[in-house]
Amino acid sequence: MNDIPKRHNSHLTSGRLLAKNTVWNLIGFATPLLVAVFCIPVLIRDLGKGSFGVLTLAWALIGYASLFDLGLGRALTQLVARKLGAGEEREIPSLVWTSLLLMLLFGFLGTAVIYAISPWLVHRGLNVPVELQTETQTSFRWLGLSIPFVITTTGLRGLLEAHQRFGLINALRVPMGMLTFVGPLFVLPFSKSLVPIVGVLVAARVVAWGGHLFLCFRVAPELRHSVVWQRTSVAPLLRFGGWMTVSNVIGPLMVMVDRFAIGAFSSMTAVAYYVTPFEVVTKLWVVSTAITGVMFPAFSLSSGFSTERTSLLYKRAMKFTLAVLAPGAGVLFVGAKWGLTIWLGSSFAANSYEAARILTVGAFILGMEALPFALIQGYGRPDLPAKINLFEFPVYAICLYWAVGHFGALGAAIVWTIRAALDASVLMWLAHRLQRVSRTGELGILASEKAGSETVCV
Repeated sequence: MNDIPKRHNSHLTSGRLLAKNTVWNLIGFATPLLVAVFCIPVLIRDLGKGSFGVLTLAWALIGYASLFDLGLGRALTQLVARKLGAGEEREIPSLVWTSLLLMLLFGFLGTAVIYAISPWLVHRGLNVPVELQTETQTSFRWLGLSIPFVITTTGLRGLLEAHQRFGLINALRVPMGMLTFVGPLFVLPFSKSLVPIVGVLVAARVVAWGGHLFLCFRVAPELRHSVVWQRTSVAPLLRFGGWMTVSNVIGPLMVMVDRFAIGAFSSMTAVAYYVTPFEVVTKLWVVSTAITGVMFPAFSLSSGFSTERTSLLYKRAMKFTLAVLAPGAGVLFVGAKWGLTIWLGSSFAANSYEAARILTVGAFILGMEALPFALIQGYGRPDLPAKINLFEFPVYAICLYWAVGHFGALGAAIVWTIRAALDASVLMWLAHRLQRVSRTGELGILASEKAGSETVCV
């Protein structure tokens, strides 16, 4: 009897559904990138490099505003998926509303922070041209107003992800992602001021929030009945989200700190030789991001009723990711010198292709690492990757400092790739360990239930 509700939503982990959702994610992530290729040159030409530079900061601010949610969006996905896997759907509305209210609180805090630091950013923190300072400050404050919408949208998307509704998610992600680059083009015939351009971006985020809310009411109609605050849900959300925040902060920092080290201890020319191939090879992560976005809620759900099913999903996803990433990484590795020569000239290629090849290896490894990372979080252990990041960051920083000082950009690429390999090895071992421990626990429970039933029969 108890096994029936636990398997009630097992269809959400079917291979066909997960494959279809992965394709949806690939479309959702890739389409805005293709649009950006055509829009960015026009924006640079018509806005000028100074205004375009501020616009890129606006894009970055919108992209990183989700950090203010303190990992609650990911926490909500994991906890809702576990509830679905355990057949405890009645507890989901209170969990969702508690999470959204917490996110709204953090969103207002983010707005206050952006509003307060905007004058300092514009006049001191950033080298904004004097003629752009007034409109830049106004634009940043407008962006601050969008943060509550951006953050709560993350939570609403998390609910849809837990239900494996990636078709709906990407039906919004594609036009919103395109509007990020196309929207400013619509404004240019009427004004070249940053304020209306940023206003369009903010309006798009509000519309996206409304669209996600509407879809959530369709997928989970029980949310319409009442807004509920459940105090007992706060601790699990904050605990999971807190560890997620550690990974979300330190992880990107380890990806970005190398270029600052090269700029500080080598030269800005060396930064260009390093960052240009880096930005190319890390586009491989579009594939792993699309796959793990689908697999994380599937891992979270299936781990609630069957470790064997979770392990099967994990092995299949790893094989699929390897089959897609390996050829792409191989082409980038073999064709690094030739491709850079055609794209940027022989002089640039001569100074960059060796680092490009090493970075390709590191990007491939980190692409494969994404799945064990998602599996560990799906089991409800976001603390493990976070603790690894806390330990490795100072070690990595010291090694990076030494390598850049002795070997320049090539040294940074080597250390970055070695760090990726060690990180991936530990996470893969932890993923294997968690599956084995969970499998042992399941067998113990089944043995106990069987013994109990035999005792009753006697």
